[in-house]
Amino acid sequence: MKISSPYLVKPGKTVRLKDFSTTSTDGIADKDAGQMLIAKDTALLAELQQVFYAAQSKALLIVLQGMDTAGKDGVIRHIFTGINPQGCNVSSFKVPTPEEARHNFLWRIQKETPARGMIGIFNRSHYEDVLAPFVHGDIDKKTVKKRLHDITKWEQTLADNNVMVLKFFLHVSHREQTARLQARIDDKDKHWKLSPADFVERQHWDKYMAAYEHILSNTSCDDAPWFVIPADHKWYRNASVSQILIQAMQTLKLKFPQPTFDPAGIDLNKLSVSAAAKKAVALQAKS
Repeated sequence: MKISSPYLVKPGKTVRLKDFSTTSTDGIADKDAGQMLIAKDTALLAELQQVFYAAQSKALLIVLQGMDTAGKDGVIRHIFTGINPQGCNVSSFKVPTPEEARHNFLWRIQKETPARGMIGIFNRSHYEDVLAPFVHGDIDKKTVKKRLHDITKWEQTLADNNVMVLKFFLHVSHREQTARLQARIDDKDKHWKLSPADFVERQHWDKYMAAYEHILSNTSCDDAPWFVIPADHKWYRNASVSQILIQAMQTLKLKFPQPTFDPAGIDLNKLSVSAAAKKAVALQAKS
């Protein structure tokens, strides 16, 4: 998979998140220009998805990771508004249930992988089973290494079976996260979005950044690349992700499948229902 992007993490690259901007707009003038671009991209994505769903030869798995308020929900809401819901599924992964905890950590993830023709979106993902446990000392470095090894092998298996995997780390600054959390505190209609965990986890910001750096450095592969997306400007975050998705889907060069018959000659304004049905069956028999 060849995708050109300044935010691509090249395989084997040691990632230092301080080297990646959270505020870049990559030459897009302002929010209005960005939203015009997003509107155009949304329409194009809808067209690409129509062919993608009809062809049913590939699947697409989109992984969204980031700190609280980075905009995982926002990306889904703004970019996929024009997508046919029939061909898209969103999965969220939180603390494992007792049943999930009795299985290997990838068991609950495997069940949610998209079928061919489908776009699957992971709002948080299998990386949560490395990230939070390591930050909180529930697993050691040896277990982290094993899990990341298992993840890369599993993602390669998906790629080998016609699943395109694209992973996005939405890179928001601590300062911007503070502003977004405060905005939620100040707006009673947004209190439902808050939980004590939002404030507790902020205490471990540096540890989370170090954990993400380790994950990004060790699990970005040609067939399952990571992209570090500047996320302080919501509109630019959305535009960046949509541009990468479009580029990736266009590389597939998919086409609509061949029809099972040629319906030319069937005129529903002139034929009865039964006559039209008979003609369709006859035409299919000739194909």
